[in-house]
Amino acid sequence: MNLGKFLLVVVLAGILASFTDWVFMDLLFHDKYMTTPQLWRPAASRNEPSFIVWSQIIGVLSSAAFAYLCVRANALTIPSSLAAAVLVWIAGPAVVFAQMVMWTTLNPLVGASQSVGWLVRFIITGLLAVWLL
Repeated sequence: MNLGKFLLVVVLAGILASFTDWVFMDLLFHDKYMTTPQLWRPAASRNEPSFIVWSQIIGVLSSAAFAYLCVRANALTIPSSLAAAVLVWIAGPAVVFAQMVMWTTLNPLVGASQSVGWLVRFIITGLLAVWLL
């Protein structure tokens, strides 16, 4: 595996997915977040820039892990990378957000949009891996 190309995949995925994160995790259903104010940290507004930075770091690390998974699983064709994205999404974020909606007061639209945002991140990363690796 070419480390330079791998890092390029991770950086591009991080940049592109930051825009889709903004759409799915902030713009869509923004008004629904405050239907359950007890769910959100009151201090978040004071530390929002650091929370955003840490959230982006977590997203970039997940993109790196998924790109590495695609390489190790030899999922470097469009169908195989899309299948891997869906499987990883079902095994992780889709289940977590479904349970959060079931067991907390998280608005279902917020849970669904955040979950789909993770699927889009994996798809972007997988397609970049196919293209560049």
